[in-house]
Amino acid sequence: MPVTHDLYQDLRCTKEEIQQKRTKDPLLDSLLNKYTQADAEVVKAESAQSDAPSDEVLKKLKEKRVQVKDKIAERLKTPS
Repeated sequence: MPVTHDLYQDLRCTKEEIQQKRTKDPLLDSLLNKYTQADAEVVKAESAQSDAPSDEVLKKLKEKRVQVKDKIAERLKTPS
């Protein structure tokens, strides 16, 4: 059964640290919202029993999620 990706573990930050930074940074907040949406799309695609997406579609969804995660990681490195 597909599960959401643990962004906080990947970023090596706690949820509290990220929440604190996102309240002060609208761009970071927007990126985190995009990541949540992208992750949900991957989980939905992986969960589809009938009408499952092709491997290529799933690959593109995962690539989109990684791209957003990379932008978040870069944003976190930027001093506030």
